[in-house]
Amino acid sequence: MELIPAIDLRGGRVVRLVAGDFARETTYGDDALLIARRWVGEGATRLHIVDLDGAREGRPVQADLVARVIAGAGVPCQVAGGLRDAASVEAALAAGADRVVLGTALLRDPGFASRLVAGHGVERIVAALDVRAGSVVGEAWRQGAAGRPALEVLGDLIAAGLRVLAVTAIERDGLLGGPDLDLYRGFRSAAPEATLIASGGVTTIDDLRRLADAGCDGAILGRALYEGRLDLAMALTATAG
Repeated sequence: MELIPAIDLRGGRVVRLVAGDFARETTYGDDALLIARRWVGEGATRLHIVDLDGAREGRPVQADLVARVIAGAGVPCQVAGGLRDAASVEAALAAGADRVVLGTALLRDPGFASRLVAGHGVERIVAALDVRAGSVVGEAWRQGAAGRPALEVLGDLIAAGLRVLAVTAIERDGLLGGPDLDLYRGFRSAAPEATLIASGGVTTIDDLRRLADAGCDGAILGRALYEGRLDLAMALTATAG
């Protein structure tokens, strides 16, 4: 299983939100590159970098900082936040992103997914599916954001050619209560050919083992790493092979 530390950026700082709520933010540092190098030093082979300001604005806001982190990290980085059109995707890839992660734009237009896959390759385009109460929602930080049944959205994206999925259980994100295993089992059953990356609630090495048993290929790690509840090097060793 691939373990991917998250570096969520807001106003130049590294932060974490609880359940996607911008009003429930904790700051963990103001040197994103230093933090990136910490995770790489502990064994991370990929990072998940999110421009939270960009997600809220609907366009990249911290592109310069994201590019500096990519350049200095020394490992592949997947980039998310505010990527809503072809130009922003191309700019992120040109800045060195190994993968781009899109949510809202793909929900609005699965045809956009097809065009991105055709233009950049299936391994470089990641669909972010933020799930609340069984529905995938765009602009997941907004309470009451409209959604569609998760497996219906999944079917559309698989039909559009996407094969890498980052699935977040919003109601568990940042709460350290364990992952939603049933959610991931459902996605794995519906899309056995996809690369499935879990996010939300991961707190312990046992959580990671359970995710692997549920069919997940990777996990994005956040608050548990930043608060020292999960040791990255130990987790990598425990989940190797």
